[in-house]
Amino acid sequence: MKILVTGGAGFIGSHVVDLYIDHGHDVIVLDDLSTGHRSNLHPKARFFEMDIRSPEVVGLLAREKPEVINHHAAQMDVRRSVEAPLFDADVNILGSLNLIEAAHAAGVRQFIYISTGGAVYGEPEYLPCDEDHPVNPICQYGASKHTVEHYLYLYHWNYGMKYSVLRYPNVYGPRQDPHGEAGVVAIFLGRMIAGDPVTINGDGEQVRDFVYVGDCARANLLAIQNGDKPGIYNLGSGAGTSVNEVFRVLQSITGYNHEPVHGPPKIGETRRIWLAADKANREWGWRAEIGLRDGLETTAEHFRTKKVPR
Repeated sequence: MKILVTGGAGFIGSHVVDLYIDHGHDVIVLDDLSTGHRSNLHPKARFFEMDIRSPEVVGLLAREKPEVINHHAAQMDVRRSVEAPLFDADVNILGSLNLIEAAHAAGVRQFIYISTGGAVYGEPEYLPCDEDHPVNPICQYGASKHTVEHYLYLYHWNYGMKYSVLRYPNVYGPRQDPHGEAGVVAIFLGRMIAGDPVTINGDGEQVRDFVYVGDCARANLLAIQNGDKPGIYNLGSGAGTSVNEVFRVLQSITGYNHEPVHGPPKIGETRRIWLAADKANREWGWRAEIGLRDGLETTAEHFRTKKVPR
């Protein structure tokens, strides 16, 4: 099967590319390298350096005619979305719509869209959040990512395009960049291994659902194997872990002997969130298999032994 993966040089997208190729698929990567890295690219993937907002996307899809699009490329920084909401919407909404339109014109069979379970629900009314939980994002990133879910529904209704939406939790693992848009695990590890001070925003009792990148990549494989009907699927462990607890586990793994510095909390960040993935388990047989301690140890080993891009 020919699959185009946007953001395939990035942290999560590159793991998805690797898994697709390992299972015999022909993979094309589209990435503008604004946050991705050439070093993440699988040697068997064909690479096009291109922005998803570019008019050239239409021609690329018309020539290549992929059967599936896996759309990981995004402006994914919550804080940047708050500070620059027009840029966030330009990339996440207009860029995605440009890709969806090109997919429709090229006759793409299935569109796999990476959304966010950590930001679309806002401050939860109940926990864990399932797919029926009200969607009330409190940051621009959550709003822009959710908007595209509506576009996919209408392209399915009007034109028959099949789609799967994966609402990700807080994903961590090897290749996560500790700079720029990084998640807390990568930031903490980068500073701990360097012996630098670690800052926790707020009191550290914010609770998140941390899932290892390999588990999320596996869901993307299951999505193409079970893509006959449209649907939205949470990915999550079903349990929450505080930022303070993540710090303590990483401190134990790395031998870091300093206490964290606490900074001010950030606007737009949810206080407590974790996700129910019962639907993905019931329909696809998916569940998070890598425990937090094991996943953090594997990630720490990667940071110790691999050169981290800057």
